[in-house]
Amino acid sequence: MSRILITSAIPYINGIKHLGNLVGSQLPADLYARYMRARGHEVLFLCATDEHGTPAELAAAKANKPVADYCAEMWAVQKELSDGFGLSFDKFGRSSSEQNRALTQHFAEKLADAGLIEEVVESQVYSHADGRFLPDRYIEGTCPNCGYDKARGDQCENCTKQLDPTDLIEPRSAISGSTDLEVRETKHLYLKQRSLRSELADWIESKHDWPILTTSIAKKWLNDGDGLQDRGITRDLDWGVPVKRGDAPWPGMEDKVFYVWFDAPIEYIACAKEWTDGLGRPDAEWERWWRTDKGADDVKYVQFMGKDNVPFHTLSFPATIIGSREPWKMVDFIKSFNYLNYDGGQFSTSQGRGVFMDQALEILPADYWRWWLLSHAPESSDSEFTWENFQTSVNKDLADVLGNFVSRITKFCRSKFGAEIPSTGEWGADEEALIARLEEGLAKFSTQMEAIEVRKASAELRALWALGNEYLQSSAPWSVYKEDPDRAAAIVRLALNLVRIYAVISAPFIPEASARMLSSMNTLDMEWPDDMRAALNALPAGHEFVVPEVLFRKITDEEREEWQAKFSGRRT
Repeated sequence: MSRILITSAIPYINGIKHLGNLVGSQLPADLYARYMRARGHEVLFLCATDEHGTPAELAAAKANKPVADYCAEMWAVQKELSDGFGLSFDKFGRSSSEQNRALTQHFAEKLADAGLIEEVVESQVYSHADGRFLPDRYIEGTCPNCGYDKARGDQCENCTKQLDPTDLIEPRSAISGSTDLEVRETKHLYLKQRSLRSELADWIESKHDWPILTTSIAKKWLNDGDGLQDRGITRDLDWGVPVKRGDAPWPGMEDKVFYVWFDAPIEYIACAKEWTDGLGRPDAEWERWWRTDKGADDVKYVQFMGKDNVPFHTLSFPATIIGSREPWKMVDFIKSFNYLNYDGGQFSTSQGRGVFMDQALEILPADYWRWWLLSHAPESSDSEFTWENFQTSVNKDLADVLGNFVSRITKFCRSKFGAEIPSTGEWGADEEALIARLEEGLAKFSTQMEAIEVRKASAELRALWALGNEYLQSSAPWSVYKEDPDRAAAIVRLALNLVRIYAVISAPFIPEASARMLSSMNTLDMEWPDDMRAALNALPAGHEFVVPEVLFRKITDEEREEWQAKFSGRRT
């Protein structure tokens, strides 16, 4: 048994997330966590809300609420939606927690002690119309590198180039749209990332198994142009972690907070302390996951994120960890994803475009969405959600293949043998051939799940479901029953056991449907079918079952057209 630490990129607090956000980090992380638990490993799966920075302040002001109250309310909303999608976090924390505040200030102290913090007088953009300094991401303009006209002052999301606001062509306030901007001097703390460049480069080079997407973005930021730059870690804001050197004041920084991209990744660690504090457990319980001097040296740490988050997780956060000169656990594998686009355009939280998590659950249960999103995960390139593809995938994969198999065999057995697994008949050549194909397919599926090849694993799982239908079609127990009911009984006994196997191996993808399948088979046996022959005998003759309600219903053309029209514009 291994110990596996899993973190998902933490979603920002300002609003409900869309399906593109979901498939870019949280959902595949949940898939991996569920699979690893199913294989008997010890898993700690952490996520949280990212609550600091200007977006939270502005969203709270728009809602006419104090920012702390707004964040608390939105955390509850996001937690309810994550539960609705079956995301199996061990802890869903908050970056505004006292644990994260203390740990962020601790890291700042250690970095300063190591000579890696520098006070810098810098020029920052002040908006007269807004009456405030503008954080980098709230200045928009044209990217000097690629010409994208909505680049932010910290990064161009189109080409991922790291920017400073003064780099932008025709900059404007993203809050008011005003171009009445002035550059003023203000003093900030900088993390001296350039001093850590060689250590970061060696660490990145050692990760031979990282996805190409992850490594290419990391090396681009490390080497392109002027290479890795020192990075400001404080901001002129009210809402955030107050700048302190550990517990001590930091002279000259009294009215500043730490930059959200400094404190947010630290929440991964703080979230573990939130977890143990909430359970009344000692610090040793979370430290064994995060401190290599206290047991974390045998932990495998896997992060999940969209490609826009890769630079901060491969450079800035590792710089914080390495620079602290403390024995913190470093990430072993970063699974990054491209973008999921929506029906000819882009999903957009700010523009309200696409299907959002709450809307999705109002239309259909979570498993319909989980299956489509995971089976179309944007791994090697961007992918696109279309209603036609969604309908086809649900109807063919879930309804026609898996749902049809479960329905056919349970209904047939009840009609011919009653509501229990029949006892007569022996396996023959068809069953031996099926076992061999199931073993081969499951081995491929397991290999792909271990490697976090989400789309390939989805395709292999569907192929395993299809084997059941092919077996029923070729063995035709409904025809055999007329001449040889014992032979039909043997076919039925194997197929009903296959329902349990499908429930177990499908649970990481479609947990609610899996639970219903197990319930229909009247079992709580979730043992992984490592021994396929034994697994196909797990439910013995005489074991009672029930015919489940329709596992997955089909989406009609009328529904598809209605939803496509409903979600063609902006969310109001």
